[in-house]
Amino acid sequence: MRNKYLLLVVLLFNIHIGVSQKIPFFKNYDWDEDPNYKIGKNNNDESVISIKHKVVTEFCFEEKTFTEYFLEHKILWLNSDKKIETYNKIYLPYLPDSNFEVNKARVITKEGEIINLDKSKILTSNNEETGEKHKYFAFEGISKGSFIEYMYVVKRDPYYRGRKINLQASYNKNIVEFDLFSPKHMVFEFKSYNNIPPIVRDTITKEKHHWKLRLNDISKIEKEDDSAYGASKGFIVYKLDKNIASNIYDISSYSKVSQNIYNFYYPEYNKKIRVLINKLISKLKFDNDMKEEDIVRKLDFFIKTDIFISKSNDKNLKDLNQILSKKIANKVGALKLYISLLRTLEIKHELVITSDRRNTKFDREFEASNFLNDFLIYFPKTKLYLSPNDLSTRFGFPTAYNTDNYGLFIKEVKIGDFKSAIGEIKYIKPVKSDKTFDVMLINVEFNKDDLSENIIHLDRSLNGYHAMIIQPLIHLIKGDKRKMLIDGLAKTISDEIDINSRKLINDKPELFGVKPLQFIVDFTSEAFVEKAGRKYLFNIGKLIGTQTQLYQEKERILTLEEQFQRSYYRTINVKIPKGYKITNLNDININNSYSKNGKELFSFKSSFELLGDTLKVTVNEHYNQNIIDTYLYQEYRKVINSAADFNKIILLIEPN
Repeated sequence: MRNKYLLLVVLLFNIHIGVSQKIPFFKNYDWDEDPNYKIGKNNNDESVISIKHKVVTEFCFEEKTFTEYFLEHKILWLNSDKKIETYNKIYLPYLPDSNFEVNKARVITKEGEIINLDKSKILTSNNEETGEKHKYFAFEGISKGSFIEYMYVVKRDPYYRGRKINLQASYNKNIVEFDLFSPKHMVFEFKSYNNIPPIVRDTITKEKHHWKLRLNDISKIEKEDDSAYGASKGFIVYKLDKNIASNIYDISSYSKVSQNIYNFYYPEYNKKIRVLINKLISKLKFDNDMKEEDIVRKLDFFIKTDIFISKSNDKNLKDLNQILSKKIANKVGALKLYISLLRTLEIKHELVITSDRRNTKFDREFEASNFLNDFLIYFPKTKLYLSPNDLSTRFGFPTAYNTDNYGLFIKEVKIGDFKSAIGEIKYIKPVKSDKTFDVMLINVEFNKDDLSENIIHLDRSLNGYHAMIIQPLIHLIKGDKRKMLIDGLAKTISDEIDINSRKLINDKPELFGVKPLQFIVDFTSEAFVEKAGRKYLFNIGKLIGTQTQLYQEKERILTLEEQFQRSYYRTINVKIPKGYKITNLNDININNSYSKNGKELFSFKSSFELLGDTLKVTVNEHYNQNIIDTYLYQEYRKVINSAADFNKIILLIEPN
């Protein structure tokens, strides 16, 4: 695809411009030769502070070749050993087709000594699996209270359809500057996020366009558990919108993206490839009366288990002929394979491109390619998705952080023999909580000869995302490892158990999403009962396993982002020992929930009923919303902590 985009660049920009190109900005920019950096008095307790962060990107023509120069200049004050260890290596945005025009770094000690980084300390590391190279600064001589400063300028193929620049960080920043320069016939658009002021046009610069942002300080944003930290930081996005000289507009529009993606992934197949596709389909042996859902599930299972997916960018791994012949592909090739099979089987689908909502929320209004990171395939008939490039997922349960988000849906349209595509931004619904469940049925008896020992039958079923980390790979877990898996699940209740029997049901990977994975374990334990004179203390709450408890000393700042909606159903049947009674049954009753507009968003409810000498306890817990705004956090926290409160319930068993 990259080559096609480069061809488009030539068509869009390789035109004669009557004005000679000016000297790039970086040629006249440098750091201070005699630095005298200081921090404010109020910052002495901080472990790291950014004194300066400057980003400049300049698009220009050099001998009719469209080029981008990207400059970054940073000065960081390090005030702890931990931060010194964190920042003694600084990685640079190195790509094989890029060149560093400027590349230097130094340390300024708190005494004012300047230690320039020797060129030998600008190192390269190689990723043997992908073949990628990374360049980085290896700092030496950093002591507590020192400043590190580095600056680089990289010359690269221009990336202009949408780029995100993070300006806010987990530490305070003083001076923050952003500049973008371009030829006068090229017009860029910008959008600021999370309280960053808008980019402004510099009207003084006449020979080229100049947009800029100047900030004297940006307060830090601290990480919080289960938050969309990357999406919450202040950042800007820029994109090229117009080329006035050639009357080309909406250059970065999703309509163009949709057409380019369609042309790449939906070509006309030659005879040889069609034969190979049909040969593969015949091997998969689809029944004539097979439902679409079952066909797609089988396809997804086959590709993710029988096709080796490499991280390499080798062009042969994108070629359908090679993929069908050798059963090896990269992510691009795997997606091509999915589409070729779906098209041949005439299964209606739409290609979806979206983002990970933890890092970047898909913006419905500002069309830019930085929001187009991850592929999904949507099936309108079943309203289900699959993640073609996430091997840990299966049909019906796509990468959870791609859902509850918006995305670009690309749909093939046919008018006679003419085929094309249209793109539409739509919401990607998350999988509902009733599809991801954890069901526990627990039968408890007391040893007649020793009431401090329980005889327990555990029947536990996992479905959806709860099962996805085990069931699709269950065929790879054999012998003692399978035994350890079952025992480990039982021991989530307590380590102090003696297992008598174990059984696994629906332990075929192709049953994921069809039938829940079921564990049946019988065991004895003395972990739940404590004798107190003639009475017994029975920790019934411990039977559901240790539960998470949310502690919040500070006010919640960031929206909470759960991975997926989920449900828990527990039924505990306790055979009360003959001659005994339970005197504090009302302690079992917990009812905490939150509803909005008549819909219950999250809830924890536990209750009981006596059926002769059997106590039946029902515990149901539901989370029907992933994204919890801060104003709802305390309500959510109350429900989460209800499960931990149930853990603490101890029933008093005493003689009649």
